[in-house]
Amino acid sequence: MHTLNPQRGWLEQLPAGQFRHLFDHLPGTLFFAKDRQARLMGGNPAFVRRCGFKDEKELIGLADRDIFPPRLAEKYFKDDMTVIQTGKPLLGLIELFPNPGGRPEWFVTDKLPVFDRQGRIFGLCGTVRSYEEQHVAIQPYLELATVAGHLKEHFRQPLDLIQLSRLSGLSERQLERKFRATFQTTPRNFLIKMRVVAACGLLASTSMSLTEIALEVGFYDHSDFSRQFRRHMGESPTQYRNSSRGRSR
Repeated sequence: MHTLNPQRGWLEQLPAGQFRHLFDHLPGTLFFAKDRQARLMGGNPAFVRRCGFKDEKELIGLADRDIFPPRLAEKYFKDDMTVIQTGKPLLGLIELFPNPGGRPEWFVTDKLPVFDRQGRIFGLCGTVRSYEEQHVAIQPYLELATVAGHLKEHFRQPLDLIQLSRLSGLSERQLERKFRATFQTTPRNFLIKMRVVAACGLLASTSMSLTEIALEVGFYDHSDFSRQFRRHMGESPTQYRNSSRGRSR
């Protein structure tokens, strides 16, 4: 039995605030941190630029009212105080935030409390993401949601491109081209992956034979199942079963 907490020792060796640099490289995400008075204590490069500054040092200590229009700043401050006073996050806020051109645009904001070493609320941090950019980014997935949902629900059945094309309103060729561009794979490979995922669950939780599992999830036979499983998982079904049982002990 381990008497030491490996995570604690690992964290103690890290310089303070190192994880926040992850936000410096997240595309389309603005990150900020504030103290208990809702004054800015930090922001990633994208947030700094969006606020009209060149360097993070320029915004340290400023309040929203020093940067944004009064009506927007009032709304931001009210939400900040809710997080600080309740100690509970505010997630998925749809609100106006200036875009790069300075015009208000709809964004999705998440705000979470920050605690000091004694467990007291020390401020808050949050992210801001463009609602319109997110909508545009996920639009291809939404257009194929019916097709993907059908494949997930009916993965045991043979692939029927004619039916899928009817569901999507596209020709078979258009569907395959759009599906590959969106999911980086073909409908057939997507179907096989669904079968492999289902097989993983059965290998880990049942004593069914490999042939039984192969037929249960839609493969033609044991040989086809084993070949596709190794291709996607990098190991045989038997190896996966043995390792998964070892992890559960």
